[in-house]
Amino acid sequence: MNIKVNILYLTLVFILVACNGKQSSAGDGDRPRVLIQTSFGDMVVELYNETSQHRDNFLKLAKEGFYDDLLFHRVIEGFMIQGGDPNSKNASKSKRLGDGGPGYTIPAEFVDGFYHKKGALSAARQGDNVNPEKNSSGSQFYIVQGKVWDDEMIKQLEEKQKLQAARQQMMKMYNDRMDDIKRYQKNNMQDSIMQLRIEIQETAEQQVDSSLYKINNERREIYSTLGGTPHLDGGYTVFGEVVEGLSVIDSIATIQTDKNNRPLDDIIMKMKVIKE
Repeated sequence: MNIKVNILYLTLVFILVACNGKQSSAGDGDRPRVLIQTSFGDMVVELYNETSQHRDNFLKLAKEGFYDDLLFHRVIEGFMIQGGDPNSKNASKSKRLGDGGPGYTIPAEFVDGFYHKKGALSAARQGDNVNPEKNSSGSQFYIVQGKVWDDEMIKQLEEKQKLQAARQQMMKMYNDRMDDIKRYQKNNMQDSIMQLRIEIQETAEQQVDSSLYKINNERREIYSTLGGTPHLDGGYTVFGEVVEGLSVIDSIATIQTDKNNRPLDDIIMKMKVIKE
């Protein structure tokens, strides 16, 4: 009887240890941290283990001193602060920045549950027209300031994103039916063209899954209190967040900028890995 009890006890201990270990590996305590120093104050960012390629790259560049003396070269109040362009180091005031990098990109790592709340650390990238895979810049990043969204604003955003998805689907369907369209145009078949347009629009709207553009309750709570930029979710990789120094974002965001959103007074950064 005692043997059975001991075996049961040891089994329970093993299960608890295994469960605790699993929770710990995914928990905040095991996430790497990097200190970002600026003249406006310091920020500590925590890197998500689930976005391992972005995490490892950011740590590597920070340890190498890649980011030291670079600028936050793009600042838009109510939106975000962006840096990481190697061309910004010792850049003249007239130099336009934002195109530099380490010579490589990183595959997108979209993780459900990581979104553009205030303080989110996200990877900058080129636009969809030249980068449909949404690959991230090898070094440029931005930190979200954003704004607080009320229910009506969130509802309007959901409708806008759904409409954009329907339009993209319509364009694809138009391209697929281009031979028919050209034939109708050649033969001046205006009724057929109109009917085709109606057919494509109705089909596209039916094919769009509205649930994909719904902002869940957790995100709604964050965006309606802390704030952020929900329209960027699913388009740019979020790979960390500011855990100390959120007010520094607000301070930097108020600085005066030129027509290219570059601060008139340079905001220089330095980085130090404080936990791997």
